[in-house]
Amino acid sequence: MAAFAELRPQIGIAPACVALSINRAGIYRTRDRLARRHCAMFPRQRRPRPPLALSEAERSVLLLVLNSERFADLAPAAVFAILLDEGRYHGSVRTMYRLLAAEGLSGERRKQRAHTAYSKPELLAVRPREVWSWDITKIKGPAKWTCFHLYVILDIFSRYVVGWMIAARESAELAEQFIADTVHKERIPPGTLTLHADRGTSMRSKPVAALLVDLDVIKTHSRPHVSDDNPYSEAQFKTLKYRPDFPARFASIEHARVHCRAFFRWYNTVHRHSGIAMMTPHTVHHGYDRKLTEERGVTLMAAFAAHPERFKGLAPTPNQVPKSVWINPPIEEIAKPEIIIAGPLNTSSLVSQIH
Repeated sequence: MAAFAELRPQIGIAPACVALSINRAGIYRTRDRLARRHCAMFPRQRRPRPPLALSEAERSVLLLVLNSERFADLAPAAVFAILLDEGRYHGSVRTMYRLLAAEGLSGERRKQRAHTAYSKPELLAVRPREVWSWDITKIKGPAKWTCFHLYVILDIFSRYVVGWMIAARESAELAEQFIADTVHKERIPPGTLTLHADRGTSMRSKPVAALLVDLDVIKTHSRPHVSDDNPYSEAQFKTLKYRPDFPARFASIEHARVHCRAFFRWYNTVHRHSGIAMMTPHTVHHGYDRKLTEERGVTLMAAFAAHPERFKGLAPTPNQVPKSVWINPPIEEIAKPEIIIAGPLNTSSLVSQIH
């Protein structure tokens, strides 16, 4: 240790430990232990009262001034300036801050607007047609500054796109008709569906809200500026727009509909989704996943029987479709391995056929 004591001031603790092959953590533990022993043997003396400090009476007067109705919502710097303009001095700005801190009053003093406290949506689906997520995205039109609007409703349990349409504009009336047609097509019984969306104007519109009340569908919304509250729709839009055949611009609205018709047919019936055990959304949405899982298990067992050494003696099992899917699961659910987090309008010329 004598060599360490000589070397440390010259090159520092870490290089000295490396040079002498000493455990650096042990050095720190020893130093901390000696420091605690020193503090116990020689307790820190209480700082004497500064001779220039305000008296108790002066402190009381200054505190009354700071907490008065006139100054209760002003920062100490503003209070100091106002009092100085009036020819009064009760203490410096720093003194005011110290006094407020000692009384536990050093927080925000200004009157501010209280923003709405939005609750975090916590949605659970254990079967198809229980929780849907919907959103609207823009896709570029033939000319600069032109675009079309793609409406999509997705079942979060099966990842199945239950409905989509493309329109030249976004409106509450179109959204109302779109949701009504999709619910009717899927034959959703009243009181069994939750429809989740972000806080767009169409999502929060009165026509859509009234429709969902009539259909007995529960509606929920994401918190403002929290994209993770609507993750399944966001992921589906990324799959659409990152496909190699997705054009930079669509020549017309019919071109966009033809492209999306082919995409959603592929997405529902061909695309293997990692969140549902690499099955297609169509398979899970229509209840064929259990049979397919059993068939995968038979194939794996046959491969195991033929060559058990390739599996190191452990019989393989196929991946299972999650039993439950959450949007924002509660903390106690996160640790579970099976949880997946995570008025009439003529629209014939604007809306594609619901698929």
